[in-house]
This record gives sequence, C-alpha cells and structure tokens, in this order.
Amino acid sequence: MAPRPFQIKVPDEALRDLYRRLDATIWPDEGTGAGWTHGTSRPYLKELAHYWRHEFDWRAVESRLNSFSHFIADVQGLGIHFIHQKGHGPNPVPLIISHGWPSSFAEMQKIIPLLTDPAGHGGHADDAFDVVVPSLPGFIFSETSPEGGMHLARMADISDELMTALGYQRYAAQGGDIGSGVTAALGLRHADHVIGVHVTSAALVTPWLDESAPPLSPAESAYLEGRRNWMSSEGAYYMLQSTKPQTLSFGLTDSPVGLAAWIVEKFRAWSDCHGDIESRFTKDELLTNISLYWFTRSIGSANRFYYENRTNPLALGKDERIEVRTGLSVFPADISLPPREWAERSFQVEHYQDMPRGGHFNAMEEPELLVEEIRSLFRADRTSLRHAV
Repeated sequence: MAPRPFQIKVPDEALRDLYRRLDATIWPDEGTGAGWTHGTSRPYLKELAHYWRHEFDWRAVESRLNSFSHFIADVQGLGIHFIHQKGHGPNPVPLIISHGWPSSFAEMQKIIPLLTDPAGHGGHADDAFDVVVPSLPGFIFSETSPEGGMHLARMADISDELMTALGYQRYAAQGGDIGSGVTAALGLRHADHVIGVHVTSAALVTPWLDESAPPLSPAESAYLEGRRNWMSSEGAYYMLQSTKPQTLSFGLTDSPVGLAAWIVEKFRAWSDCHGDIESRFTKDELLTNISLYWFTRSIGSANRFYYENRTNPLALGKDERIEVRTGLSVFPADISLPPREWAERSFQVEHYQDMPRGGHFNAMEEPELLVEEIRSLFRADRTSLRHAV
C-alpha cells in the first residue's frame, strides 16, 4: 500500500464545461423579500455564480492546494486521497484530522501550517504535529465502495489502516461533524493505536440510554429537545440524504448552481456569521470547496454517507464508552452544543471547553482557537506521548 504522490489537475475541458453550464443556468423565481428565509438567496447566488464564472481563478486555487503534499494510497481496495504534512519540531506527534459535510480537506488549509510549524507562526516547536488529512471515502478525491457500507466504523478502520501504513503505530485524532464521528470510532475501535481524540461534536455517537443508565440531567434534556427542534427547522437535508440520497444527486451533479445553492446555504446557516456569510468566508473560500465537489462529481457519494450511517449508526453498548482521553471544544454557532455530562456518557472527557465564537466550520472560521485546543489537549503529557509513538 505504498502511497503515490498526487497533484490536483483539473482538465481544461472541465473548466470550459463548468463555464458553459454557468452561462446556461435557468434561474427559479423567488418570493418578494424572501431573502434567505426559503433557503438560498437568489440575489446572493447570482452574485456568487457571476464571480465563479468571471473572476474566480481555479488555477490559482489549484496551485495553492498543491503546495501541500498530496498522496493516494490503496486501502481496502479503495484509492484514498490524503495530505501528509510533516512537522517541524524535535519530535512531532502524528495527528489525523477528519473533515465533515459539506466540507472537505480544503477546510484545513489554515490549521495545517499552525500545527506542523508552530515556531514559524509564533508558537513553540515542541507543539509540532505530523498532520494527515484524508478526504473521507466517497468525498472529493477518495473512492468509495460501490457496494455501500461506508459508515463511521468502516471509515475509521480505513483511517487506522492508513495511519499504520504510514508508520504511525500510535497517533492522535481530531475531527468535526462527520469527522467527529470518525474520530470517535477510531478511539472506540482502535484504542491500541489512538493516543487521544479531540472532537467538536458528540452528536454522531449514541450512548447507552436504557433504564439502567443514569437519568438525563436538565442540561441533557434541554440539549436533546434543542436537537429535535433543530431537526424540524434545519434537518430537511439530513432526512433527504439519509433516506433518498440518489434522487438528490442527479440535480446536484448536473447543475453547478444547484450544487452551490445546496452547499452555500449550510455555510451561512451553520457558521458564526450572523447572516452575513462573507463576514466569515470569502467567495474564493466558498468556491474552492464547491469546485472540489463539482470537478470530482462526488456530492452523490458524499451525501450517501447519511444513508449508510442511518442504517449502521455508531451506537455504544451497555457499559461501553470510548476510553481514550478526549477533548471536546463546543463552538457556539455549531449545529450541536452538547453539555459535558452528555459527552461523558460516550467519552472519557479530560478537556471540555465552551468556545467564545465560531461555528461548524471552525478550522476556517477560528483556526487559531481550534489549534490551541488541539495543542492544549496533548501538551500536558506530550513527553510520554512521544515515547508511545
């Protein structure tokens, strides 16, 4: 399973095809003054599409992304794409970072240099990590199994196999959203390899909750009620992608504007932008992520994760818990805000922090805050961790 170097190179014809499709967009009507209340704003999407067609420089983005060290490895018969950036320090700790949806490896562009070269960014060389950022199976440049079954546990098994093949017998893991679930599954299924985990969500792990479990605290009851309310107002994407993902994939794979509408609405709704999406993300940042999905035609396989995980959830058994040391950072505008006692039903929580700002895409929104949380979790006993790697 020797990794082979990989570079992003979108064919010129794919760019020409994108421009043709953008030029031929048929725009729906919109109720007067609808804004974002019915979903993605048509005026904003027109502005974004015009920028995509006439100003966005994909080749410059490609060059920037290719400044990282990309590879493809064959894992369980699938081509898995990943960035592998070595740390600059006396003994970097290996760290695998798993992204979420509708995000990609590109979300980590800001945090990779901070983690791998802390001394070059105002920190201490002792805090350096070797960073591995895969594209999750079915996302962007990573293949998925045509037979299905690509749920959290299998994604974690693939990630562990990748890390051990890279020579890391012991490593740390971090993730948000789906990546939090992959990270949790790594800690559960591969505790002999995983030093500890840092997550920004506890929503994808279902703790044991029968009559023998401790009763819910008021904070936990409020959290679960909030999740139910959120599903009724924001969860339509989840219900569709977890039940009929293929129906959705036809339109999103055929229309770049349709794809952009589906993704950009989530970046606005789930970030700490207070309704002004470009207060958190530039058009170039938004379109980098959208373009990666467009050029790889991977939105269908990425969306299918929800179907696979609904039928194979990460559910803990009686008296079962993720026993590796865990840090949880809760960003206030994220879609899931678990209290500590909820997280402790599933994890061995050693560090819990309510963050002052940031949302679902925290590696883009608040890279310095996220990096310091990762560093602090592993800093206290870093010497012993080095000996374990």
